[in-house]
Amino acid sequence: MPDNAASEKPRTKHAHLIRPALGEFGRHELAILGAPCGRIKELAARLVPLLSDTLRVAYVDADHAAGDDAAQGGSGGQDVMLQAGAAAELTDKITFTRLDVKRPLDRFSQPELLQYQNLVLVNGNHFRAAQQLVILDLAKPVEKKLDRLTNVRALLLPEGVTEIPAYLQTHLGEVSVPVLPLHDTAAIAQLILEEWRAAAPPLRGLVLAGGRSQRMGQDKGKLQYHGQEQRAYAAELLAPFCQDVHVSCRPDQVVELEYAGLRPLPDSFTDLGPLSGILSALRLDPNAAWLVVACDLPFLSADTLAHLVQHRQPARLATAFQSPENEWPEPLITIWEPASYPQLLRFLSLGYSCPRKTLINSDVAVLPAPAPQELRNVNTPAEAEQVRQELE
Repeated sequence: MPDNAASEKPRTKHAHLIRPALGEFGRHELAILGAPCGRIKELAARLVPLLSDTLRVAYVDADHAAGDDAAQGGSGGQDVMLQAGAAAELTDKITFTRLDVKRPLDRFSQPELLQYQNLVLVNGNHFRAAQQLVILDLAKPVEKKLDRLTNVRALLLPEGVTEIPAYLQTHLGEVSVPVLPLHDTAAIAQLILEEWRAAAPPLRGLVLAGGRSQRMGQDKGKLQYHGQEQRAYAAELLAPFCQDVHVSCRPDQVVELEYAGLRPLPDSFTDLGPLSGILSALRLDPNAAWLVVACDLPFLSADTLAHLVQHRQPARLATAFQSPENEWPEPLITIWEPASYPQLLRFLSLGYSCPRKTLINSDVAVLPAPAPQELRNVNTPAEAEQVRQELE
């Protein structure tokens, strides 16, 4: 046996990947149960108008009529094309789009279909969800569904109900759960919004410094405009706003960055330009939002970064500044939310590696830059010299 055999790492069948913190249908989901289906849907319909100004809300339910019809030998609600054998039918309904597919829901397709929704309300009589709202309707007690009550966020009392059943008190144990009147839609919506805001992803920082700097002729991250290398200067700018800051780099840059006291994040996606660093960060932590800045922005200030963070909109795919040169979002001074990860991968699968194209074609917040001149990047030796003269 070789001498180094004991020190070799055991082989693993699969790559070690951090998985997104998804429930059955999304990152933030609430099953409503404890009442007949009609009452559950009625509550959801009351809540949506109070939530939709802030969040993209989806509702998940089952169709009783279609199921009964199918059980009796009918088409189960299928349109003529599906009955004829089509696997899917995409219909532009003018005011909305509908996709009917002969594809069962499963633990992979459910979050895939609803991945861009901020909140998913679920009919808990038919489906499970990571969190629950429980209606104490005497016509539909949850005594036989206690296994579904894994994280109860509120108990909702219909008119005339004043006590929590003993079996439910025992199940909840020492957990303190808010108790609200079922008719108080505003209070229920406020609770949902407060919990959603409290669960906003943490902010981590990323300096993009892994490019080849071909136009500059030397590493742009090593240039100095403020008495230190730009990659270190940018990392210091990000630090007050982020729980930690990484410097995106090529694998051959790791040692020099560690020696410089920086935290390297070698690209695990390669040859994609800035997208390499953004995707590598989201792969490292798909449950964080990443505040990303390029290393070649010598005029960037803490005030501008503070403005971006203060106006962050976690319900959108990203928060970006508008480019000073056009109306498009600037991708290299942007907060990329966790929902951006599958969207960036989607565009990559379609042959696009430009982060700006993803922003342009997604639901993002675009802010006017408070100091547009700070978004000016430096790509050539002549531009670098001009910057030094301006900063003197």
